[in-house]
Amino acid sequence: MVVQTDLLNKVHPSTLVCPINSNVQPGSKILRVHLQKGMANLDKSCDIMIDQLRAIDNKRLIKKIGIIPASEAKKVNENLLIVLDL
Repeated sequence: MVVQTDLLNKVHPSTLVCPINSNVQPGSKILRVHLQKGMANLDKSCDIMIDQLRAIDNKRLIKKIGIIPASEAKKVNENLLIVLDL
């Protein structure tokens, strides 16, 4: 999931993302945000891994899979603030 501001999209060679993994960890409330099968066009339930924040080269961004619901995006933002101590 892309988590950086749109302001950097045209001028920066990399993008900040939180990877999405199908290895669901039900007990992780802060380090992961759960996405149900079907959300954002996912073919199985997945977790957004908040603690795996990384920058990837824009060349690796091939296609957009989907858009997560606003409620889940809010959880990602809140959890990033906690993990990054902001």
